[in-house]
Amino acid sequence: MLDEKLEPIYADVLRRNPGEDEFHQAVREVLESLGAVIAKHPRYAEHALIERICEPERQIIFRVPWVTDNGEVQINRGFRVQFNSVLGPFKGGLRFHPSVMLGTVKFLGFEQVFKNALTGMPIGGGKGGSDFDPKGRSNGEIMRFCQSFMTELSRHLGEHTDVPAGDIGVGRRELGYMFGQYKRMSNRYESGVLTGKGLTWGGSRVRTEATGYGAVFFVERALATRKQGFAGKKVLVSGSGNVAIYTIEKIHQLGGRVIACSDSSGYVVDNDGIDLALLKDIKETKRGRISDYAAARRASATFVPAGRIWDVPADIAMPSATQNELNGQDARTLVKNGVIAVGEGANMPSTPEAVRVFQEAGIIFAPGKAANAGGVATSALEMQQNASRDSWTFEVTEQKLGVIMNSIHDRCAEVAEEYGSPGNYVLGANVAGFLRVADAMDALGVI
Repeated sequence: MLDEKLEPIYADVLRRNPGEDEFHQAVREVLESLGAVIAKHPRYAEHALIERICEPERQIIFRVPWVTDNGEVQINRGFRVQFNSVLGPFKGGLRFHPSVMLGTVKFLGFEQVFKNALTGMPIGGGKGGSDFDPKGRSNGEIMRFCQSFMTELSRHLGEHTDVPAGDIGVGRRELGYMFGQYKRMSNRYESGVLTGKGLTWGGSRVRTEATGYGAVFFVERALATRKQGFAGKKVLVSGSGNVAIYTIEKIHQLGGRVIACSDSSGYVVDNDGIDLALLKDIKETKRGRISDYAAARRASATFVPAGRIWDVPADIAMPSATQNELNGQDARTLVKNGVIAVGEGANMPSTPEAVRVFQEAGIIFAPGKAANAGGVATSALEMQQNASRDSWTFEVTEQKLGVIMNSIHDRCAEVAEEYGSPGNYVLGANVAGFLRVADAMDALGVI
């Protein structure tokens, strides 16, 4: 429930941002954690501080014209929401997907503000993208779209201003085309303007693996508080993109066994454990469907074109696909099947009802703004390397990532304890992120 002092703030968010349900959901989830903060420290309710945090600094919408291989002109819409730069330049990914609209980008940008604050790195929060769908498009079409998109976006970017990265639909190929266009237009080799770059042109080792690895590091740390770990556990990982693939990889390294993963066409169950090399080949090289995996592993794998991956009995669940993919009924099914932990690799993949079910059941629940902060943390490490013209080894970078994720876990746990809700990582993440942003905004005056 919202504290009565926060109800008018939330009502104003609804009034000022009509129809943006995902943004409303993200704001409410944070506000529900702040009642204890303003009761203990009333000054955080003064000077419209919370209202300012809920309002983006800048919202940019632009058209993206491009030409298909057969000469047809297409128009898409581009977005960049520069939400909060009090801790550093705006930082957050670009998403290319037909579902992208302003409310989607605002919810992601709002989450990014607190996620980035939790890393302890000097980065603000933002997000962007387009309703362009890269599926089924040729490399030439994707290049022309990315060049057109960057032609407009470039005027809003800079290593000290706004530093995008990839997200759903935006991988190294798309980032390469955009970086090339930025370089061409600016006449500068400003490698710090984008992160997630290729290793031969300014990228960082572990950046590809970082979001998935980081989520596993966080959950492993949380499991350790109950004297458990991934070893010997059966795990569900939704999705089969970058986050899911490297979540699976790290779980296998820690002795767990991922038995199911998915894509938009359905899910596959492989009781022998997901063959990661095969999955990478299908998804990263051939850009195929999860049904292709089942066809190649007929002896042990089953493809389910309908239904829910969360129906599969397992010990741990890692939702790693997209927002609101795990609902209340899914959560009840997981709890009934004996799940002991849920770690969000995606942004807000569990609905509010699902989160309540997990918390009431007393299982470990690691929210995305804490658990999936590894990607942006390693992006900040990439920015450090770019600024110093340096390049670190895989081992050094992974070790730094592990330290950051353990620090995020411990900070969330400490804050949850301080505010009377031990083990509540949702409250801990929201309050810890809020305090860092709010204190900085208060120090800088009315901005």
